[in-house]
Order: sequence, then structure tokens, then C-alpha cells
Amino acid sequence: MNVIVELRQYTLHPGTRDTLIELFEREFVTGQEAAGITLGGRFRDLDDPDRFVWLRAFPDMAARKRALHAFYDGPVWQAHRDAANATMLDSDDVLLLRGPGFPAPETPGPVVVTICHPLDTAAFADHFEQHLRPALAAAGAPPLAVHRSEHAENTFPALPVRTGEDVLLWFTAGEATPALPDLSARLKSAPQQLRLESVRDVRRRLGA
Repeated sequence: MNVIVELRQYTLHPGTRDTLIELFEREFVTGQEAAGITLGGRFRDLDDPDRFVWLRAFPDMAARKRALHAFYDGPVWQAHRDAANATMLDSDDVLLLRGPGFPAPETPGPVVVTICHPLDTAAFADHFEQHLRPALAAAGAPPLAVHRSEHAENTFPALPVRTGEDVLLWFTAGEATPALPDLSARLKSAPQQLRLESVRDVRRRLGA
């Protein structure tokens, strides 16, 4: 079932990512879940030591508004917001999407999210299903959790989202960054690929 999903990319002050992750895992996971928010994967960007990437999901836009008010007006965020905000240079790089969400992977290993800006979203979605999906699967990198832009009004404007753009994105799991064919005739810009490591993986490795 498709839900409303936020893909959030935070640019942090140098050296503060572990501070934010520790606070996030200790306070903000259960705090958001208590407000009705479904937490997805939380990741370190393997190519940028000052980037934290995470997902959360809501049944619909009305539920999103209620849940965000409950969390950001509630005691957990109010108690810890100054410490969290002190780590952040930019928290506004947020894609509002519709898709299945993407939980923290159960099996260890890198995750790659591929973000495409199609010239024609419907045509590219068809091309993806007819050609890209089977080609990636045959290459050992089957696409997981495909998402498309959600253009509903942002009813919680205290947290901005990116507007005026269409994206189609998907996740893959495995060591290799999936090789893509030339898509320049179908996209406004080259695909963006983020190589990510689950916070859960790091905790396993450290025995936490």
C-alpha cells in the first residue's frame, strides 16, 4: 500500500553526525512513533560525513498534519530541539513522496537511492517498469520501494519541502552502485545516487 513519505536529507555541522544520530535513536524514534509517525530507514551518507538521511511515513496528508503537530508541539521535541538543531546547517532538503516507504534493512550492507527528474514523469514511469526495472533486476540490483513525487499542499509549513519538481526514485541493496543506461533523453539532469549505510548496521558493528 502506498503512503505519504518524506525523504529527508540533513546537512550537518562538521563532526556532529554521531551526536544527532545518538539523540535521534534515543529520543526521536519512540517520540515520533508515539505521535503516529512510521519511521523508516535512518542512514549515514557514505560519501558525505556531514549528511544524515532518513525517511518517515504517514497514511495520508491529514494524518501527516496531525502527527507532525503532535510531535513538534509535544514534550519530546520541545525538550531536545535545541540540541538537535545545533547539529544542523540545513534540514530543508525534503522530498514529499508517495510510495511504500523504506524500512531500515534487516540484512547488513549498503543501500543506494537513485533519484531521477524525468522530462515526462508518466512516460518515464512506464519506461522504468518496462525496461529499467527488469534490467536492474537482471544485473543483481532489483529496485526496491519505488516512489514518486506527491504534489499535495504542505499543510505543515513549519517544515518546508521541495516543490515544483517531479521525481521518481527507488532503493537498491548491495555493495555496488547500480550502473544505469544513458537516460539523458528522458531526464532533466543526471540521476543522483546516494550511497547509504543504515544506522542499524553501524550499531550492529559496534555491538550497540
